[in-house]
Amino acid sequence: MDSGTGEAAWRSRAVCGTEYSWCRAAPGGTGATLIALRLSRGGAAAEAAVRALQSAHPVLRAHLRGPASSPTLAFPSSAPQLRLAPQPCALDFHSLLEREINRNPWAAAAPGPDGAPVLFAALYELPPPAGGAALFVLIHTAVCDRAASEALPRELLALLGGAGVGGPEVKEETAAVEAGLEKRMRKKDSRKPLWARGVDMVGYSIDGLRASTLPFEETGTARSTQMVRLRFSREDTTRLLHACKENGVGLCSAMAAATMLAARQSKKLSNSGQQETYSVATLINCCEFLEPPLNDLTTRFFYSAITNTHKINGEEGLWVLARRCHDAYSNAKKNKKHLTDIRDLNFLMCRAIENPRLTTASALRTALVSVFEELATLDVSDMQSKAGVKDYICCATMHDIGPSIGVFDSIKDGELDWACMHPSPLHSRKQIQEVLDKVKMILHEGSNPSDDKNE
Repeated sequence: MDSGTGEAAWRSRAVCGTEYSWCRAAPGGTGATLIALRLSRGGAAAEAAVRALQSAHPVLRAHLRGPASSPTLAFPSSAPQLRLAPQPCALDFHSLLEREINRNPWAAAAPGPDGAPVLFAALYELPPPAGGAALFVLIHTAVCDRAASEALPRELLALLGGAGVGGPEVKEETAAVEAGLEKRMRKKDSRKPLWARGVDMVGYSIDGLRASTLPFEETGTARSTQMVRLRFSREDTTRLLHACKENGVGLCSAMAAATMLAARQSKKLSNSGQQETYSVATLINCCEFLEPPLNDLTTRFFYSAITNTHKINGEEGLWVLARRCHDAYSNAKKNKKHLTDIRDLNFLMCRAIENPRLTTASALRTALVSVFEELATLDVSDMQSKAGVKDYICCATMHDIGPSIGVFDSIKDGELDWACMHPSPLHSRKQIQEVLDKVKMILHEGSNPSDDKNE
């Protein structure tokens, strides 16, 4: 792929705190967002679609310049002349996805005057009997959060189907060019006394060290990110969402609770009532809290996280634990910890990257599971048909630093689809599959109206 920008004029700015933490994480294997599409046909349409995407979003044509200690984001005035030549490949879509998400151009990029682009793309011809093609768009997470990674496939579908992008919804695109998350937060929302910051930093550190984890299988080897996919039928999805509504919790809390219960069950502890402590990271879209508020169609990274710990003895019901998860992050959000603690969490993230021994078994695991507060709902079957897209997935790497299981959930035309990412061989595919099988069973049983465990 040619990502040259010719003689285009550049404008630059220093990265903000959150962007900086992703810049530190990406070379090690956390912080690459992947949009993967399985196509019934390939060819020039895929290349044109990615080009149009970059033309519509200035952030997607940015380059990272300078040393890792003080990187800058540089934005050319025009889109690069990207080239996508279809490459024949013997791998299936899932195997290709895992290979592409672990292709780390930011770790291998040689320093140069233009730095490394934040977006790379690749197109493959899939082998028979499935045939077709696979399009992969790999984006540095510093410029692409969950909301952006869900909006961009919609645009790709529209472009592949012959429609265009642009209009009023992209007028705010200059927002991420001009400033990052911290620069756009209201000062009254992010203000925090120095003593409170110190107390919270100590608290996060202690909670992280005393939290239980899934057993680590191979801790001293090179790692990569793998994906286990979890799906619910339309009927099961409707039943689960209804149960969440009846119990006054979001799907993210139900998923977090089910994962904690499944993790504990998977350990087969000799003491049936033994208590374990698990950490859950809930990722929150901060667009509405910025000054001025921004819409979700702006390509950027404007997310924060709330981390909570929960003590589990294995006897909790799904909905009792889910309500505990919901109350914990909701109360923290009401107290604006997703805004006041951004600096603390970024600092701790960078320190852990520099000193893995600060984490349990030097595994760089920050939580058992990460979930997104908002559920992505995508009704795009008509667009998919026109675009010739058979399947698509949005996910991200997390084998350098992050949770044991990162959950990327969405409802596609009424059916729940979870892309669950994990670091390998720290956790094996078999181990994570067994945990997720238990998660699915717990959610199925919990959403059955006749099940006594609902109470």
